[in-house]
Amino acid sequence: MAGERDAPPVVSEDNDDVLEAPAWPHRSSSRPRLRASATTRVIAAVALASIAATESILRSAATGVSVQRALVLCLVAAATTIPVAGPASQAVGVAAVAATVLSLTLFHTLTLAALAAQLIVLHRLARDGTPADRAQAVAVCLSGVFLLLVFTHPVPEASQAGVLTVLLASLAPAAALAGVARRAREQARLNAAARQASAGDLLEHVARGERARIARELHDVVAHHISMIAVQAETARLATPGMPAAGAQRLSAIGDTARSALTEMRRLLGILREDAQTDTADLRPQPGLEQLNELLDQARDTSGSAARLIVSGSPMPLDPGVELAAYRIIQEALTNARRHAPGAAVDVELRYSDQTLTLRIRDTGPGPPARIGPGGHGLSGMRERAAAVAGQLHTASAPGGGYLVEAILPAEPPQALT
Repeated sequence: MAGERDAPPVVSEDNDDVLEAPAWPHRSSSRPRLRASATTRVIAAVALASIAATESILRSAATGVSVQRALVLCLVAAATTIPVAGPASQAVGVAAVAATVLSLTLFHTLTLAALAAQLIVLHRLARDGTPADRAQAVAVCLSGVFLLLVFTHPVPEASQAGVLTVLLASLAPAAALAGVARRAREQARLNAAARQASAGDLLEHVARGERARIARELHDVVAHHISMIAVQAETARLATPGMPAAGAQRLSAIGDTARSALTEMRRLLGILREDAQTDTADLRPQPGLEQLNELLDQARDTSGSAARLIVSGSPMPLDPGVELAAYRIIQEALTNARRHAPGAAVDVELRYSDQTLTLRIRDTGPGPPARIGPGGHGLSGMRERAAAVAGQLHTASAPGGGYLVEAILPAEPPQALT
């Protein structure tokens, strides 16, 4: 569970040249956003300055002003766009407002490029600046400084500069408030991602603690009792004089089974406890249908009754998960038969088809009523095994007497079926 987690977005203190990436992989809807780097800002400023200068030259040519004045107006128009090249800061905001005010009050001119530059600076200041920067941007917009210029500078409101000034006064608050809203949305998204990561870490911590508790219980309680079973079985076999060979063989089998259970438990503890040094050679693969003959041999030796394996159809390679589920279902069915129908013969049938593997485990013991008791989890465990690989399991009285467990498992893994 302790997979590596992507780091949260890193934002520099001056908010300059920052790449904001999605915080965590599960947020597939997040899209990375590249804030304007220094190079990008300079390119944007140069482009706006060129547009402003061209616009100023065309206006001067249309109005017939002198070359000297046209050159001055061209430089002033370009100067109003220069603040776009700076980072989001109060100084840049003041420079942008001052350049626009001086252009209107001293030269009675304003270009579309200058209007766009002023809106860009205000939006960036409200979006990427510090709280003081955002307060300045909002204050500039709410103070009505641009609208005030319409009534104070001598250019008539109907002139192009007057129209652009009114447009700037109308759009500036929207640009600043849009920047504030975008900043708030981004901050809320990052806070939500941080809370989700914190909750995931807490859940992982709780899961680790629960695994450690289960490991302690298995080691201190269950493993102790199983080891005692092995010891007592071996002691009884050696300490009982005149014991029949069959009885000694049964006690030896009990000891072997207990020791095998201890080996499996140590392997499970190695998985549950991260600090366990489990030998790699001891991590054997999970059993499959290839080990079915060994399982039936163990069932015969343990119960002393007949156990047959019947295979029909053409055997084919199955998904390892399906094979493991089939093996565990057969194992549990044999255990139930040994427990509830001691001495009964058992038939295990594997029926292969193109799409499914059908398991039929039938014994000659009593039917279902004798198998229903409080606290039993064998049947539910078999159903869960079958459901885990998109299969089905049914239990019923067998025709002619006995008990039947039938499972239908897909030949392909569940993800391929979907």
